[in-house]
Amino acid sequence: MGDRRQVTIDKAPAVPARAAARLAKHVEIALDEVELSLPQYRVLALLTAGAEAGSALASKLAVSPPSVTALVDGLVNRGLVERRPDVLDRRRVSHLLTDKGRRALADADTAVDARLVDLASHLEPRERAKAMAGLHLWHEALDAYREAKAMRR
Repeated sequence: MGDRRQVTIDKAPAVPARAAARLAKHVEIALDEVELSLPQYRVLALLTAGAEAGSALASKLAVSPPSVTALVDGLVNRGLVERRPDVLDRRRVSHLLTDKGRRALADADTAVDARLVDLASHLEPRERAKAMAGLHLWHEALDAYREAKAMRR
């Protein structure tokens, strides 16, 4: 007997892709409540790991350096991110999350979590737990993918 999940995916190959796209829209809606865009949220989340140069942020976000500069400009103007010259290389600028940025990220996490819980509430309890566990697995897969990609460079 084959794996039921594989059979389901084979019968509807577009379902996971479309579900991811639909979830992204729900994340955007939740973030709108806290006045953040999805790209801004991603920057704030990346900066929780520590200061990053613009080029490193661009690479991790899979965008061009000019795009990250424009994105970070808005976060700096709102006091959510701070730019500082790198202590080892004055030509390089590091980006850091401010206390206000940490609070904004916490508010955003809460808003997105609430949206996901609301969506999952339309499933049976066991399926709800599986859906949320699946998101945790995707988080791990995305981190592993980023690490593997960084190792290849």
